[in-house]
Amino acid sequence: MDSREFRNAMGKFATGITIVTTDYEDDTMGMTVNAFMSVSLAPKLIAISIDEKARMYDKLQKTGKFGISILTEDQQDLAMIFARQKEKDRDIPIIRQDGIPVIDGAIASLSCHVKETAEAGDHMIFIAEVTEMNMNEGDPIIFYSGKYRSLD
Repeated sequence: MDSREFRNAMGKFATGITIVTTDYEDDTMGMTVNAFMSVSLAPKLIAISIDEKARMYDKLQKTGKFGISILTEDQQDLAMIFARQKEKDRDIPIIRQDGIPVIDGAIASLSCHVKETAEAGDHMIFIAEVTEMNMNEGDPIIFYSGKYRSLD
């Protein structure tokens, strides 16, 4: 099987969309990530997987902390901006939660401190403890078969 065929098969798994954010050298940066999952309730752990070619790959290893913002269907433009599928055309609604940047208005936002990393092929898996969270009302944006979708 080739890489495109594998990617297409993995695209058949519907996921939510998150924005991973961190502060690095006086700059707030973020990226769209759908490789996100809960790992444990005690302690409260999550995991994200970041491609070694991503500009945040090394930076997350250095900062050791990041925010996760689970997006609503009304925040598709933010997903596209952080995925570099669209030019930034407005201010990004960033707030601080436990001192970590997150997207204001997300369905859920998590402040996380990295506990472990594991190299996995061309990605790094970051396992992090959730130190604070916030939830809001709304419906999630879904990513399936290469397209953004809603629950409707």
